[in-house]
Amino acid sequence: MAVKKQNTVRINAGQWRSRVLKFPDSEGLRPTPDRVRQTVFNWLGQDLTSQVCLDLFAGTGAMGFEALSRNAKQLVMVEYSKAVAKSLSQNQALLKAENCQVLNMDAMQFLASNQQSFDVIFCDPPYQKRWLDKVLPALGQHLAEDGVVYVEAEYTVDSNEQWEVFKQGKAGNVFYHLLKCRH
Repeated sequence: MAVKKQNTVRINAGQWRSRVLKFPDSEGLRPTPDRVRQTVFNWLGQDLTSQVCLDLFAGTGAMGFEALSRNAKQLVMVEYSKAVAKSLSQNQALLKAENCQVLNMDAMQFLASNQQSFDVIFCDPPYQKRWLDKVLPALGQHLAEDGVVYVEAEYTVDSNEQWEVFKQGKAGNVFYHLLKCRH
């Protein structure tokens, strides 16, 4: 009988530094690499006190749990896969993250039904499915004044009429960016 592989990701910093979170195998699920998370949180600032965050394609939860570990006030995680959302809820319970809400739903459905504003939105959709084309136009109305959107993709994202790319990097095949809305 084959043993099912258990995947893990380690939180880099904050109150849960070095805690290991488990997540299931799921098509297209890939944790944001450690060094990318370190860079992004250097850009965001290590302390996210009072920040309200959205992890839109939560996946492993690495970005969202990093934000909570660094004192984010609130985190909403949206994940379409039932098994992956269940894993996020288990990690939420393990960490006793009471200021975290895990929603098992489609990203576009969430954006259409939710009116909340977020200071930081993490957006790391499945690759090869053109999700950014659908999601980015809808994110501006969910962003608090002076809020930022973290975007991870298999290609570089360019500034346009709606978004200014003000930080970007590349690690292996991962392109990552911080965007500000041009209200």
